[in-house]
Amino acid sequence: MTTRASDELNKIGKAKELKIVSLRRDSTLRNLVVIWVVGDHLYVRAYKGRTGLWFRGTQERHEGHIRAGGIVKDVTFVDEAVPDINDQIDVANRTKYHWYGAQYLDPMLTAEARSATIKPVPRSTSP
Repeated sequence: MTTRASDELNKIGKAKELKIVSLRRDSTLRNLVVIWVVGDHLYVRAYKGRTGLWFRGTQERHEGHIRAGGIVKDVTFVDEAVPDINDQIDVANRTKYHWYGAQYLDPMLTAEARSATIKPVPRSTSP
């Protein structure tokens, strides 16, 4: 990974929130959603699980855009709902977002939310 890419991931990961937009099958953009982001490799979750509207949108085409920390990226959404990663993401969410309180934090730690963990991976813009 280049230093620039690493710096961008770091800026996005440190941002309080991430703005995410997925693409429909016809390439039009869905509505922008503001969500939490954690980890050195960037992980996001849908607190409503796999049935949440924005999450379902990412599964239709697995492509979209993210914006956070002054960085804008075209991304591919990669399913990361695996136990080892989820334990680390739970800790990261508790650490980064503890001040929101249990009302908002606890839904992000449920089995449903864990099953809807994805990783937005920057897409190359070169041919």
